[in-house]
Amino acid sequence: MRYLITITILLGFLSCGETKDNPENKDFTTLFEKSDGTETPTYEEVISFYKELDNAYTSIKTYEVGTTDIGEPLTLITFNPNRSFESEFEDHQDQRRLLINNGIHPGESDGIDATMMLMRDLAQGTIETPENVWIGAIAIYNIGGALNRNSTSRTNQNGPKAYGFRGNAKNYDLNRDFIKRDTKNAAAFAKIYHMIQPDVFIDNHVSNGADYQYTLTHLFTQHNKLGGNLGDYVHSTFQPMLEKDLNAKDWKITPYVNVFNTVPEKGFSQFMDHPRYSTGFTTLWNTIGLMVETHMLKPYKPRVEGTYELLKSAIEITNKESEAIKEAREEAFNAFAKAETYPLQFSIDSTKTTTLNFEGYEGEMIPSLITGQNRLKYNKQKPFTKEVTYYDYFKPMNEVSIPKAYVIPGGYRDIALILKSNNIDFKQLKKDSTFTAEVYHIDTYETRKQAYEGHYLHYNTSVKSTTQEVTIATGGYYIPTDQKGIRYLLETLEPAATDSFFNWNYFDTILQQKEHFSPYVWEDKAAAFLKQNPKIQIEFNLKKSLDKDFASNWYAQLDWIHKKSPSYEKAHLRYPIVRVLN
Repeated sequence: MRYLITITILLGFLSCGETKDNPENKDFTTLFEKSDGTETPTYEEVISFYKELDNAYTSIKTYEVGTTDIGEPLTLITFNPNRSFESEFEDHQDQRRLLINNGIHPGESDGIDATMMLMRDLAQGTIETPENVWIGAIAIYNIGGALNRNSTSRTNQNGPKAYGFRGNAKNYDLNRDFIKRDTKNAAAFAKIYHMIQPDVFIDNHVSNGADYQYTLTHLFTQHNKLGGNLGDYVHSTFQPMLEKDLNAKDWKITPYVNVFNTVPEKGFSQFMDHPRYSTGFTTLWNTIGLMVETHMLKPYKPRVEGTYELLKSAIEITNKESEAIKEAREEAFNAFAKAETYPLQFSIDSTKTTTLNFEGYEGEMIPSLITGQNRLKYNKQKPFTKEVTYYDYFKPMNEVSIPKAYVIPGGYRDIALILKSNNIDFKQLKKDSTFTAEVYHIDTYETRKQAYEGHYLHYNTSVKSTTQEVTIATGGYYIPTDQKGIRYLLETLEPAATDSFFNWNYFDTILQQKEHFSPYVWEDKAAAFLKQNPKIQIEFNLKKSLDKDFASNWYAQLDWIHKKSPSYEKAHLRYPIVRVLN
C-alpha cells in the first residue's frame, strides 16, 4: 500500500456501506455563493459542508489525518466514484492523482471556496467525471490560522469580509516549513502526500506585489530544477495547455509577477521554489507542482471563480495527458536513479528568456503625501500590453557527486524519524561498522542576522571533504540513495544545499567548540608542539610573515597552533553524516 492507513481512515471505509442521506434534502449552496462572492466560511462551516457532502454522495469521502499545532487533524476530501478499500490509496489503479491544498495562508481563502464548489459539482455531476484522474483536497491546511479570524490583517487584499491569519497556531508560516518541519501541520501533510503520491499538486494562494490586469497568475515548479524530460514537459506542454484552456474561457493568466515595489515591464524572473515551499517539496518526488496566485486587488468573486476554472482546467488536462504525465514521471525517477551528480543550487540563466505579452498598468513615481519622497503609483486609466522579458531559465550550480549511501550516527535519531516519515528506507546498524567514507568539515557559512521562521538560517555554506575510515557505532542509520526519495536525501543531507538540514540549524552544535585552552597553560605546550613538528613551525612562521593581523594577534596565533595539534577536538565543524561512495 502507498502508506500505513491510520485507524481514522480505516474506520471511514467501514462506513462505506451505510445508507447515504438523500442529496435532494440538502442545500449545498456555499456561503460564497449565498453572499454573492463577498464572504468565505469559517473553519467549522467548511468541515461541516464536507461531512454533509460525504453523507450525501458515495463519490465523496472525508478522512481525518494526523494532527496540527492547534490540535485538530487535517481533513482530506477525495472524489472517487469507483471507491473501494483497494482503490482509494492502492498503487495498482492506473489513474493520475491530483492533490489540491487550501488555506496554507487562510487569509488567502480563494481556493477554500473554489474547492468546495468543485467537489460539490463533481459529486453532483455538473462537471464531467474525469476517467483517468483521482482527486483529493486538503480542506484547510492551516487550521490554527483559519480559527484566528479577522478583517484587517490582509492589508493589500480586496475581500472577503473576514478571513484567517497567515501564521499558524505557533505563528509559523507553513509555506516555509515543508523541509525544516517545525510544525505538526507539516508532519500531517507528509503523511497525506506520501499516502497519495500525487502526480499533480496544486496549492492555492493570493499574490502580494505589483498591480496589473490579470486576476490569475500561475507559479509552476521551476522547470530546470524539476529537470529532464519532466521539466521540459511542464514548461513546453502542461503550462501552455493550461494557459490556452483558460484563455479560451476568457480567463487570461500570466506567470506569477515576481517583483516588489517596482514595475513588471522592467522584466522579472520566475520564482525559485526551494524545498521549504510546498511545490518545491513535492518536486523532490517528481510531482508536477502548480501554485495558483490570484491577484490581491481584484474583487473576491472573480478571484474565486478564476481559481475554480483553473482547477477544472488542470483536472481536464491531467485527464487528457494521463499517459504522458505517467511516462514523464517514470522517466524522471529512472533518470535520477542513474545520475552521477546533482546540482545543489541554481542561478538565473540570462542568455535564455521568454517574452511575455504582458497586460499591465502604467506605473508612475509621484511625491508621497506622507514621506515627501517619491512613491510608486499605478495608473488604472493607462492599461497597456507590452513585451516584457521573463527570466524563466535557470542553470545548475555547485553540483555534487551522488554517494552510494549516507550514514547517520545513532545520536541523530530526530533526523532518522523525519526521513522515515518521508518514506525514506534505511537500516539501523546492529553492530559497530567501519566504512571508507567521505567526511565533510564545514568550511564557510553565513547566518541571517534576523530570525526567519523560528531559525537563524545559514546560507552560502561550503564544505571541505576528506576520505577516511569511519566507524559508526551500533544504532547508526545506513541510508542508500538508490530509492525514490533520492532528491529528498540530497536536498536535506548535503550541507551546501539551500534548504539542507544543516542550513536549517539542525547541526548547530558542531559549530560551537566545546573544549578550549588557557593561554598560560597552552603557551608552553604549544612551544613544545612546534619543536616536535618542524613543518608546522615553518608554516606558522610563514603565516606570521605574510599576515600582519595574525602577527599582531597573540591569541589567534595560539589558537592556530592549537587547531593543528591533537588537543583540538575532532567534532568541531565536522559534519556528523558521512557519505559512502562505493
